Amino acid sequence: MKELEGNIAIVTGGARGIGEGICKVFCNEGATVFLWDILDEGELTAKKINEDGGDIFYQKVDITSESQVNKATDFIIKKFKKIDILINNAGVIRDRSFLKMSKDDWDTVININLRALYLTTQSVLPHMKSAGYGRIISASSINGFKGAFGQTNYSATKAAVSGFTRSLCKEVGKYGITVNAVAPGFIKSKMSDSMPKEVIDYEIKMIPVGRIGTPEDMGYTYLFLASKKSGFISGITLHANGGAMPN
Repeated sequence: MKELEGNIAIVTGGARGIGEGICKVFCNEGATVFLWDILDEGELTAKKINEDGGDIFYQKVDITSESQVNKATDFIIKKFKKIDILINNAGVIRDRSFLKMSKDDWDTVININLRALYLTTQSVLPHMKSAGYGRIISASSINGFKGAFGQTNYSATKAAVSGFTRSLCKEVGKYGITVNAVAPGFIKSKMSDSMPKEVIDYEIKMIPVGRIGTPEDMGYTYLFLASKKSGFISGITLHANGGAMPN
């Protein structure tokens, strides 16, 4: 039997990158996946995964909109009567040194990386509580622990995700719900592909396993925490960065 057979999962920011990797792995393991993204590219991603045998639906959702989030959740509950897994993966960066950082740079990152975490979890959690089962896994980052130049906004949100995770797990464990986070390191993406070769080489040199991570690497990390086998693991941030741990 596949790891996620019969599970209903939501993956925010699933159109590309790590989110797409999570969607692929979850579908391969038998889950029915709802891909939430504001990008129309999500429809193409879902189409491609469906053609490869996956069971995935694209919902265009602005996760900073309470009404859109609740409408999307209600659709899933009406159709399947439950939501087993919530993956809070969506996020943005607006990198700029702090003295040059605009209020919009700050607010955009806070709204998408943190406020939306509240909205999605608040919408889905009551249904998990009613069912007596759930897996909530959110995207932190290695930079939430070690910081990065020009990322005071981003690093603040990713550190907050880990604090959110440690606190929420204490409230919902009695309902059969685990709450964890994943802290990726340097992962292959459109953004990393656009970097100069010398920057990529330097970053890889800092990774003990000697290579860049892939979206599929992240998908399997999330799979472990989303499976029934991880039922005694809650409140942690799992570092998935090839050994490039912060000090």
